[in-house]
Amino acid sequence: MTAAVATGFAADAALAATGVKHHYVRTTGNPFRAGKRLDVLDGVDLEIVPGEAVGIVGRSGSGKSTLLRVLLGLEAPSEGTVTVGGVPLAVSTVRRMRPFRRHVQYIPQEPASTLDPRMTVYQLVSDPLTRLDVPGDHRERVLAALGAVHLGAEFLDRKPSELSGGQAQRVAIARALATGARILLADEPVSGLDRPLRDEVLTVLGDLVRDEGVGVGFVSHDLEAVGILCSRAVVLSGGRIVEEGPSIDLLTNPQHEATRTILAARPELRIDPVSARTDGDDATDDGRGDDGSAGPYGAAGTDDATGDDVVSAATHDAAVARPAS
Repeated sequence: MTAAVATGFAADAALAATGVKHHYVRTTGNPFRAGKRLDVLDGVDLEIVPGEAVGIVGRSGSGKSTLLRVLLGLEAPSEGTVTVGGVPLAVSTVRRMRPFRRHVQYIPQEPASTLDPRMTVYQLVSDPLTRLDVPGDHRERVLAALGAVHLGAEFLDRKPSELSGGQAQRVAIARALATGARILLADEPVSGLDRPLRDEVLTVLGDLVRDEGVGVGFVSHDLEAVGILCSRAVVLSGGRIVEEGPSIDLLTNPQHEATRTILAARPELRIDPVSARTDGDDATDDGRGDDGSAGPYGAAGTDDATGDDVVSAATHDAAVARPAS
């Protein structure tokens, strides 16, 4: 159970995008295309409510990464609004963005890109508490956050090289939770993990949704993972939401060609929704991967529409108001 913190928003404040459009102007590459406008998002409406996991699915180039950056307040939309609890988000100074950063946090795809190998787990998880001026006993907050992801006090002095892939991702989740965040935005957080470690991380996220009332925006191209974790999903294609509804409906009766194409890449899906599991099925970890190794890390994902790599140390640093090195 993570300790509460005054984020400046109500605990049940939803994160919402309304009519969001976003475009870029090419500045590099083919000189004949420089200066041309590239539309990436086209009228996206999406709401993520505390206590619900929402899958955001799409192929490369569909606009997932750009949508995540807009929802994180890293970029202002070209048109439309992003709100928290009905209050419009204005991308502003580090100081003014602190309440938002406390309420909405980011979980990376590749923990190795954001976990400084020189820092201990305690230093990593407590870092955003310092940078976002979170009040209270920071050690207590770190321990509570680690407990929420099924890691004990024995991990406090470990460094990233001493963690398995699943443990590293759970440390990244704990770091996001420590601020008292009620909305977590996760970018392909299990794509680099083998199935047992993936299922452990999905179970942790499912527990946070069910038991802690945390909201999760789960960006993925993997409909199986979405079906396990999320009660609801949206499918992005060409910068638009082309299909949305209960995840199980999208898996069993897809209506749009974009959804059918994604499903065709995974003809055999094994869906065991986290919400249906009993307490006895919660994840445990003996400290290493199944083969005793430190566990795999996934490659950073990119959004082909922009070439923008959301999974980066710079993205995490901006999300916790830390200047990128």
